[in-house]
Amino acid sequence: MVLIDGKAVAAQIKKEIAEEVVLIKEAGGKTPHLAAVLVGHDGGSETYVAAKVRTCEEVGFKSSLIHYEDDVKEEELLACVERLNNDTDVDGFIVQLPLPKHISEQKIIEAIDYRKDVDGFHPVNVGRMSIGLPCFVSATPAGILELIKRYGIETKGKHCVVLGRSNIVGKPMAALMMQKACPGDCTVTVCHSRSQNLKEMCLSADIIIAALGVPEFLKADMVKEGVVVIDVGTTRVPGASTKSGFKLTGDVKFDEVSPKCSYITPVPGGVGPMTIISLMRNTLLAGKKAICK
Repeated sequence: MVLIDGKAVAAQIKKEIAEEVVLIKEAGGKTPHLAAVLVGHDGGSETYVAAKVRTCEEVGFKSSLIHYEDDVKEEELLACVERLNNDTDVDGFIVQLPLPKHISEQKIIEAIDYRKDVDGFHPVNVGRMSIGLPCFVSATPAGILELIKRYGIETKGKHCVVLGRSNIVGKPMAALMMQKACPGDCTVTVCHSRSQNLKEMCLSADIIIAALGVPEFLKADMVKEGVVVIDVGTTRVPGASTKSGFKLTGDVKFDEVSPKCSYITPVPGGVGPMTIISLMRNTLLAGKKAICK
């Protein structure tokens, strides 16, 4: 069993990005600029955005943080998006989700210029991804692909089961794994809360990507020997051994499943570290105008 070290891969990619930014600056090019819009004071969102800003500094990007209270009107947030769309110094920007219930997340996403949509959520980027055109791929699926690629995991002709059908992970992951690409060329089955014979489908899988958000859902009797397991789950559950009283738990019952795996990602330290670094890669592409010119 090989443990897929997302933390180490993310650190290597961070170094590669930083080196490229130095070359861009030395050649007189523009420093990539990522802006982040944060609404309210959700602890998870604040922590995540702070990590993005910190990573921008570490790779040599310029960053901006725009923070609104959670009672901001939808019209004001849309006006902010429009300003960022028109700001030639901003190469890419994100609006951190989730948003307060009185704001339509889809309306905000669709208002973002798809050429600056480094989160990869705009329908134009999603559509381009689905037919294999250059685009910004959302950060978690992009990070998973990079892990598979850098570990040399064979995907051609394999049966990949994706557990979950979210717009952010499940659906794009399924589309990417069936593309004529490497990684890709899989036969893909998407399973969800209404799927029947789910255990049988998992047992037939060569690769399982678990993105249900259900702690320890995937157990040893659901996987075959030699399977590759990518665990996207990050649910906080009570944990007496930690100072906070909580621990991050994946969708896979790791101790049971890992002995049967050829490769597996841990939680934490697997997919998680790849998400922010994938956003940085998208921002670099945006700065170079390498996508959706």
